[in-house]
Amino acid sequence: MIKRATICFALTLLAAGLALFSQAVPRNSSAAITAKAPTAQAGLPDLIVDQKRLLQNWVVRVENLKAGFCSVEEGGITPGDHTLIRFTVSTPNIGDADLVLGDPNAHVAAGDGLYEFATCHQHYHFKHYTLYELIDPRTGHVWRAAKRGFCMIDVEKYQPYPGPANNDRNYLSCGAPATATSPMIVGNQGISKGWADTYVWKLGGQYFVLDGGDGQPVVPPGNYTIRITVNPGFVPGPGEICRYADPNHPGVCHQLPESNYENNVSEISINIPDHPGKQGVGPLKNQPQITSEPID
Repeated sequence: MIKRATICFALTLLAAGLALFSQAVPRNSSAAITAKAPTAQAGLPDLIVDQKRLLQNWVVRVENLKAGFCSVEEGGITPGDHTLIRFTVSTPNIGDADLVLGDPNAHVAAGDGLYEFATCHQHYHFKHYTLYELIDPRTGHVWRAAKRGFCMIDVEKYQPYPGPANNDRNYLSCGAPATATSPMIVGNQGISKGWADTYVWKLGGQYFVLDGGDGQPVVPPGNYTIRITVNPGFVPGPGEICRYADPNHPGVCHQLPESNYENNVSEISINIPDHPGKQGVGPLKNQPQITSEPID
């Protein structure tokens, strides 16, 4: 299932949509750094990265990246033929409460620093939802992916979810500000319990550039690790806000509330061959080339 920006349609903002962040302070504020506890729901979300989905959905291949692709523009990539690793990432909510963010327009109006408007995508992105890393296990060197932002919505049911099977799909709209030619689109971002936000391999930015075409060092053939971290922890710098303190790692904070921060990382091992060609190597080999880039 491909997430499409076109599902962003007007919804009435739920009153609970901003409850988890009603006390948020802008990231550049000079106010004292304090962790905020969620109050909107009895339970808490619990985000994971679906390792099986990642393991079964990747390919190393040569592709032609066109100048008009959003990922080329945002990732600083030289247009043309490049060797890539494409991959799918799915982040289910296995907790006993929804992850509720609501309308990004309201977050931007409040100045809480959680969202930015992606001009190429024409909708809002959450700034620090998931971290993609390609790691050389021999040297520890890390490459970044082309993806720059995320619109969190319910894309598909997570079948292994241990809770009720009939829970509703609630979050469907990325949201966008008003422009000179278009009215504001009311957003409703979040992930319902038992649902997953999924970024399939065909989407813009779901790849690492291996040949240096994005300004990073060339990735030599060999064995590597793909590491995906949802709701990554960070150590706040001066003026940064700790919205949710990690109870098991003093000094580490997260942007989103969860019942368990210890299950937020998944890794797989892959082999990058010398000459993968356009047909590619990996579980998704022999897939058609991408001639127009779907955006999330």
